[in-house]
Amino acid sequence: MSAPMSAPMSASGKAGEIAFHAKSVSKTFGARLALNDVDLQIGSGEMVALIGPSGSGKSTLLRTLTGLTRIDGGPGRIEALGHTVQAGGKLDEHVRGLRARVGFIFQQFNLVPRLSLYSNVMIGALPRVGLLAGLVGRWPKAESERGMAALVRVGVADYAGQRANTLSGGQQQRGAIARTLVQGAEAILADEPVASLDPVAARKVMGVLQALNRNDGLTVVVTLHHVEYAMRYCPRTVALKDGKVVYDGPSAGLTRPMLVDIYGPEFEDMLSEGTAP
Repeated sequence: MSAPMSAPMSASGKAGEIAFHAKSVSKTFGARLALNDVDLQIGSGEMVALIGPSGSGKSTLLRTLTGLTRIDGGPGRIEALGHTVQAGGKLDEHVRGLRARVGFIFQQFNLVPRLSLYSNVMIGALPRVGLLAGLVGRWPKAESERGMAALVRVGVADYAGQRANTLSGGQQQRGAIARTLVQGAEAILADEPVASLDPVAARKVMGVLQALNRNDGLTVVVTLHHVEYAMRYCPRTVALKDGKVVYDGPSAGLTRPMLVDIYGPEFEDMLSEGTAP
């Protein structure tokens, strides 16, 4: 059922620039094989959705791309932005520096609840200004302006002074995206970023990610529970089932029979009821 891809294309249309490359990647948790000999290339400037049923391995795969999850020993290898992340079950010694170039968005936002939205966003600048300056809030003017510009960019600047735990989920998630912009991320990995949001907030978050991909050329890889968001916002979709890639191609090429095969026969009933993920 897999649809072969041509050479990855960047936002500028240039073939051959690889942002992430997983080669022969497997991952076991106890007796469970979460990833089974996965090979995947993500081109620089692409926006790619990872879909699949719960337990299919999509979140595990995303986390391996920056070494948040170690792959099994053996021939497996992960490369990101031209550098090795991990190989043979061992993280590269320079992986921390590489992670600074990749923004990771979590489902539960990962903001500090008692800090203002602005302070949370400025955490992305800590590698440049140092922990001490951050603790006392002495941000250089250029960094402060960068933080506010990021908040404006994602549409939550009006809430900069508000404590994170007083904001809606959608506002917090857009703040988390702004933090990756302050970080200076060259790529964004987002793990179920809209799973806990209402449809309006979810569309706003996906729209922000789409704009960053289209206008800034950022590589975006996002795991999604809602297939409709993959088809609406991501030109390419990779579907996993039982730890294997079972579809890799244009999102528009996903057909109803394919989705039923990926998600199981219950998906057919959900489609008929209009409640499919």
